[in-house]
Amino acid sequence: MTSIAGEPSPAEIAKGFAEGREDSLAAAYRRWSRLVYTLAIRVLGDQHDAEDVTQQVFVSAWRSRERFDPASGSLGSWLTGITRHRIADRLEARSRDRRNAAAVGETLPPQPAADDQLVDRVLLADELDRIDEPRRTILRLAFYDDQTYPQIAAQLNLPLGTVKSHARRGLLYLRDRLKEVNSDAS
Repeated sequence: MTSIAGEPSPAEIAKGFAEGREDSLAAAYRRWSRLVYTLAIRVLGDQHDAEDVTQQVFVSAWRSRERFDPASGSLGSWLTGITRHRIADRLEARSRDRRNAAAVGETLPPQPAADDQLVDRVLLADELDRIDEPRRTILRLAFYDDQTYPQIAAQLNLPLGTVKSHARRGLLYLRDRLKEVNSDAS
C-alpha cells in the first residue's frame, strides 16, 4: 500500500529501513524529519542545534537500524525515542559548556530551559493523530475541549457506553504506545 504522491506507507518504509534500503532512509527522512526537527527546536530553541539534532537522529538511526524491529513498533516512535536522547545529549553538552566557561570566568548567552512537558505534549499529539476515529475525536473532545462523556455522546450522537468504551480503549492504546516510545528510547 502506498500513500499520497506515490510515497510508500509507513510500514513499507519501516520494512525497507530495517532491511537497509537507502531509498527507505530517504523516505523516512521525508516523512519524519519535520517531527524530529519540531521536537528539537521547541526544546532547544536554537535552529542550528535543532538542525544538528535532526541530522544526528537519522545518522544514528541508520547506523543502528539492525536494532529496529518493524514488528515491535513504528519507525516514527523509534525515531522519536532517539530524538529525545539526542536532545538530552545536546542539553547536557550545553550544561557542560557553561560549567567549563564558568570555570575560566567566561559568560555564555542564556539558553532556553528544556521543557519535558512540551516534548511530551508534541509526542502525545503525534500519537493521538494515529488513533482511528471515533476514538481520536472522543479523546480530543474530552481532554482538549474539556467535555464530559455525556456531552460527547450527545454531540457525536453516540450511546454513552460506546463513548466510554472508545475513550478507555483509546487511553489504553496511548498508554501502550507511550510505554513503547519510552522503552525504544532506552
